[in-house]
Amino acid sequence: MKNRALKAFALSALAALALAAGSVVYSQEDVTTVRDSAFGNRMRPPVPFVHDDHNEKAGIDACNVCHHVVEDGQVLEDESSEDMECSECHLAAAGAKPIELIAVYHLRCGGCHREQLAGPVMCAECHPRN
Repeated sequence: MKNRALKAFALSALAALALAAGSVVYSQEDVTTVRDSAFGNRMRPPVPFVHDDHNEKAGIDACNVCHHVVEDGQVLEDESSEDMECSECHLAAAGAKPIELIAVYHLRCGGCHREQLAGPVMCAECHPRN
């Protein structure tokens, strides 16, 4: 009986550790590149993106500035999609292709950079060759 309880405790501790490690892996402060599982074979190198540094430099405090939620064509001001990949919504339409997601990133990110007159806007500025 004692051995069974010890095994149960060990398994519970291991599960808790795995959950904690998983939450750290997906933590925004650990983001170093723009990632989205929809991008399998990339045409260009991934975009270096240190999430917290970007937001600090840009003066962005609210997650939904970038991680927006749209319902019935309206942006929901109090909602955030920070726990989702962009492709979860932007490729949700039947027949949508990754190239359409690329356009969304370019319009959303590049559009903000052009609007703010700050940040990279040219291909190699975002997609540096290693």
